[in-house]
Amino acid sequence: MDKCCYMSPEERESQRISREIDRQLKREKGNNKELKLLLLGTGESGKSTFIKQMRIIHGNGYSEDDRKGFIKLVCQNIIIAIQALIEAMRTLNINYLDKQNIGYADKLKEVDEIQVKTLETWQVDAIKRVWNDHGVQQCYNRRREFQLSDSAKYYLSDMDRITAPGYLPTLQDILRVRVPTSGIIEYLFDMKNAIFRMVDVGGQRSQRKKWIHCFENVTSIIFLAALNEYDQVLYESEKDNRMAESLALFKTIISSQWFQESSTILFLNKTDLLEEKIRTSHLARYFPDYKGPSGDAESAKTFIERMYIDLHKNRHKPLYTHFTCATDTENIRVVFRSVKDTIFLENMNSLNLE
Repeated sequence: MDKCCYMSPEERESQRISREIDRQLKREKGNNKELKLLLLGTGESGKSTFIKQMRIIHGNGYSEDDRKGFIKLVCQNIIIAIQALIEAMRTLNINYLDKQNIGYADKLKEVDEIQVKTLETWQVDAIKRVWNDHGVQQCYNRRREFQLSDSAKYYLSDMDRITAPGYLPTLQDILRVRVPTSGIIEYLFDMKNAIFRMVDVGGQRSQRKKWIHCFENVTSIIFLAALNEYDQVLYESEKDNRMAESLALFKTIISSQWFQESSTILFLNKTDLLEEKIRTSHLARYFPDYKGPSGDAESAKTFIERMYIDLHKNRHKPLYTHFTCATDTENIRVVFRSVKDTIFLENMNSLNLE
């Protein structure tokens, strides 16, 4: 079978944009300068979601065919989420309120998410029953104790819409789809005065050895850190705090000889999830240096921002920080306008801008 059949909508659009930009560059005979932006951060910090927003704001968005291509991914995300909750029910020794749901959960455990293209009728019914079980809701409230996608509640709470006949994923559905980035993917965006080449790399530890191949000639680093991960542990190691890992990676990146001439843009991402979580999970329990009030999102944001700023001291290239919600298109539109202006200002001479 033709290999193209296995390309994701993201990969197809990336190839199309690359071809289009290459043709444009040839026509203009190199008059348009290319600036390389490297997206870095730990797994699930929001890098790929940010790239999707760039496609919506500065690319060609998502056609109806593109959106149809995400139906399978949405359904797979739902299966992965409900299976993670079912497994956590067992490991956390939480009982189902309705004993009938044990049977539904056992059937759902056997589903191979890789084979899922749409959800079967029995699966939809079983997922709704299991998700609405009071025991499973208790389990969800303890989600920091196991690995669960940030989008789990978003999808599981909207099963009627997602499983209705003729369902077409919305932009929000697409933004929330979780597909771990494997390897290195490049995207080109025409910003009129320059071409932005954005390089998205896998954030998991196993992917980082591949990063070295894209370290040359980087104009700016965009580092994403998830604010809500202060009380969570890594997929790869249940002993390691996710935010501590992000801080350590940030320090490694900005200390690298490769980036001494690159400015750093820090996106402190997932402000919405921090604001929800901070009400019940005290930051000081995980970062004892925090002395601010419990349940205060603004104080928590300021403290976390300061931890990253302190690591950046003594660098001659600047650090620009922004609080972001990568699933909020308007927020990213405003933030990236500022980022774009900053990058243009820093590279005014090489871009021949006045």
